Amino acid sequence: MSNKRPAEEAASSSSGAPAAKKMAIPYDSLQLGKIYSLEELDLKVLVFQNKKLAERIEQRKKAETELRKRIEQLENRQRTDDAVLMIVNRYWNQLDEDVRVLLQRFDAETSDETETKNESSELTSFLTLLSTWDKQELEEKLGQRVEFSKRAIGKLLQAFDRMLQRNEKLHHAMEDKVEQEQESLIEEAGKAAEEKDEKDEKKEDGEEAEEKDKKPSSEEEEKSEKTVAEEDKEKIPEPSLREVVKGELCDLKHETKELHNLVTQLHQRHHEHTLRISELQDKLTASETEIAELKNKVDDLEYMYEKSEHKNDSLERRVTEVSERLQVYQETTGNMPISGLKNVPGVPSGRLDEILSELEEHKELSANRLMELEKLSGDYQETLTEVEKLKMDLQHLPENVILETTEYKCLQSQFSVLYNESMQIRTQLEEIRNQMTINKNNHGRQIEQMEIDELEGQKQMRTEMIQVEDNLAQTRKEYDMLRIEFEQAMAANDQNLTINREMRNLIQSLQNHNQQLKMESARYKRKLREANVDINKLKQELAVTNPSSSLASTTTPAASAPTAAASAGQQQQPSDSASGSSSNPAADSKEGITTVKEEAQGSPVKTEPGSIPGGQTPAVKKEEGEIPTTPVKKEEEDEGEFKETKNGRGDGELVKDLRNQLKKSQDNVRELKLLLDTYKAAPKEQRDKIQLMSAEKKARQEVEELKAHIKRMQEAERRERRKLADDDALRKIKKMEETIVELQKNLSSQKQREEALLNDLDVTGQAFEDMQEQNTRLLQQLREKDDANFKLMSERIKSNQIQKLLREDKDVLQEQVATLQTQVEAQNLVVRSLEEKERVLHNSLATVEKEQGLTQQAMEMHKRKAVESSQTAADLKLHLDKYQAQLKEAQVAVAEKTASLEQEVFKYKRMQEEVAKLNRKLERSKKIEMAGAADEVLLEEIKEYKEHLTCPSCKVNKKDAVLTKCFHVFCLECLRTRYETRQRKCPKCNAGFGANDFHRLYLS
Repeated sequence: MSNKRPAEEAASSSSGAPAAKKMAIPYDSLQLGKIYSLEELDLKVLVFQNKKLAERIEQRKKAETELRKRIEQLENRQRTDDAVLMIVNRYWNQLDEDVRVLLQRFDAETSDETETKNESSELTSFLTLLSTWDKQELEEKLGQRVEFSKRAIGKLLQAFDRMLQRNEKLHHAMEDKVEQEQESLIEEAGKAAEEKDEKDEKKEDGEEAEEKDKKPSSEEEEKSEKTVAEEDKEKIPEPSLREVVKGELCDLKHETKELHNLVTQLHQRHHEHTLRISELQDKLTASETEIAELKNKVDDLEYMYEKSEHKNDSLERRVTEVSERLQVYQETTGNMPISGLKNVPGVPSGRLDEILSELEEHKELSANRLMELEKLSGDYQETLTEVEKLKMDLQHLPENVILETTEYKCLQSQFSVLYNESMQIRTQLEEIRNQMTINKNNHGRQIEQMEIDELEGQKQMRTEMIQVEDNLAQTRKEYDMLRIEFEQAMAANDQNLTINREMRNLIQSLQNHNQQLKMESARYKRKLREANVDINKLKQELAVTNPSSSLASTTTPAASAPTAAASAGQQQQPSDSASGSSSNPAADSKEGITTVKEEAQGSPVKTEPGSIPGGQTPAVKKEEGEIPTTPVKKEEEDEGEFKETKNGRGDGELVKDLRNQLKKSQDNVRELKLLLDTYKAAPKEQRDKIQLMSAEKKARQEVEELKAHIKRMQEAERRERRKLADDDALRKIKKMEETIVELQKNLSSQKQREEALLNDLDVTGQAFEDMQEQNTRLLQQLREKDDANFKLMSERIKSNQIQKLLREDKDVLQEQVATLQTQVEAQNLVVRSLEEKERVLHNSLATVEKEQGLTQQAMEMHKRKAVESSQTAADLKLHLDKYQAQLKEAQVAVAEKTASLEQEVFKYKRMQEEVAKLNRKLERSKKIEMAGAADEVLLEEIKEYKEHLTCPSCKVNKKDAVLTKCFHVFCLECLRTRYETRQRKCPKCNAGFGANDFHRLYLS
């Protein structure tokens, strides 16, 4: 919808002369024949030009009709496109405006308010901007607008998320506040109960003192009365902060709802008004564009009118010139008769005939033109009279026409509808008054019932609150007692835990010391056993190789036997002591493991170290240390080595010893099985179970291996007895005896060391037994404390359960209280709303009654005015008839006067034309008299033509440039000087021009 003219309209609005210069039309060659003067040439050229102009006018009319159709189609399409664009723009603007309003309503951070203002100001002139933008600019601007709307919607969603988060935070904060208030209320109630108990005790003490003394003083009575009054005040429940906050919250919610409804209504109205305003703005922009187009058309039509006037002036000039020439010719040749014209000297006869024929044709044409002009003048007069009549009819319309119009009928129907509505409103008023009286009575009854219900609810609430306070005081006391007992038990447990930790550290250090001693004793045992084995072998070799010297060596075996027996006894004693000592640390280590596991579990009910879970009987007592719990491999190795030392004895003794050892190992296996069964009951000790099972399997395998080894040893002894019958053995025996003496010496020294070690072991054993006794005592104390803790925990669990039940009862009662309060508040709100409705209805009734009185007064006034208007209408009808008759007469007179005026104007114009013709004839005759010859006449005409071709502003240079705005012709130098000196207006019509509005003109 730009303000520029399209190229087609500019081309159509241009004048004929410049268009002819632009278009290069090939003309057919024309044979003019013989020409004897310039006038004949001018006549023939004019005829030819008229024909060509008529053809070109017809072609131009066809092109104009086609172009007009095309323009109408394009205008219709443009209107539809503009309407669609306006609708899209309107609703898009409305969407942006609604989003902005919602953002302001949610108190969002609208950082792009400047953008919205700029865009709203730009989008009002959306179509004008679209017409000025290019394709790239269109894509960029529309993309920016889409991004802006996306950002606005994203901000709206963020604002909504913030609002949800804020509501959640408020909800959590309210819940926390309610919980804190509940806890504070509970604490206050407990404190109040304690104070009451103290006051009761004080009262009892005071009464006892009064009984003893029986002389109560007046001051003490006043104090007691004051305390009683304070207790009564404390008993009266003041309204809590929670109730006040709840009431205010309900009021605020009600107000926010009303405000929300008001805002939504206003927003809806604003939405409708903005849509209407946008529609009106779109219509305004469309009308402005239409006005601009019409202005352009008016300018074009004015330009065309001026152009046509200039053409008419030029044509009139030519017609006057031709008529003057004709008159001159008639004057020169009119006196001569036609018969005598044939014999004019200097003019050929053929030429005279042609001139005469042309004269007759011109006369016929002039007569036809006169007839046409007279008809046109008559038609013009008739149209003028009709126009004046129509104007008069428009000014004074008759009643019939007014009654038949749609507007009058619409008003009549509206009046009837309004009259019926007023009657209906009257009936509704009467019904509303009756309903008001009924509603008043019902409202009074409802208020009485609600007051009765409220009093009953308050009584129930008071009784329930008193019961709840009593229950709370009892539970508070029980809770305080349990808390005190639990704190005492926890303090005792903390003291015992420190003692237990110190004992465990001592036991672990002793266990490490015992293990080191065991390792040293085992090393010495191995050395002793190896020495005994070597001695026995040497003795056997000696017995086999030297049986004769058995008597000589009886002293040595006799001496060695008691030493061997003593050594065997000594071996047995340290082995037994080692086994005993090894069993005790093992038992201690197991006890330490059990205590550590119990501490890791951290269960509220602690298992005792001697008891087995699941109610099973303890198969092995760890405290007494009856069962040796050393590893089976070490015992079997010791037994095997002990057997090897007794190889000097008989096979029967060896078998007996092995059987005894087997029985002991089987007992150990059984005990280990019992231990495995006990450990299987504990579900968290699967690793210990697997280790014990693997140890049992290894013990069985080692027992079987020992049996096989015993059999092998027996076979080896039999073989060696057979082999030891050689002489070489005697030498070896002597050497071995020497070594035996040395070894015996070593044995004595080693025995002394062993005795010292055994003494040390006895001392450590006694210390270990003392520690075990202390451990048993501590374990018994721990069991007793665990039992006490278990009892306390069970009592605490029971108290917690009772407290939970009481809390639940209290919550239920609080919920009931809250519901009753909400019901009371709702009833109060209903009462208030009904009272407000009553007031509003009373006010509305008063206003309606006032309006009814005013309407009745107005009706009476209107009736009077209607009677008066009917009378005036009758008078006006009479006046109208008179005026219409006068009008008809005036119209007839006006028509006659206009006709006479037109005739006089026509005659005046004709007279002016004749005067102009005569003036031209005079000038022509003067020129002819002055010139005297035809050459001088031609020279003067040539001068006139040259004056026409010279520039009218400077009157020096030739015309060689055209202004495209007004199509006036000047020289190029004048236009350039005007452009450079900023006098950029046409010298003739003062039309402004620019750098591209003047072009060169080439006259050929």
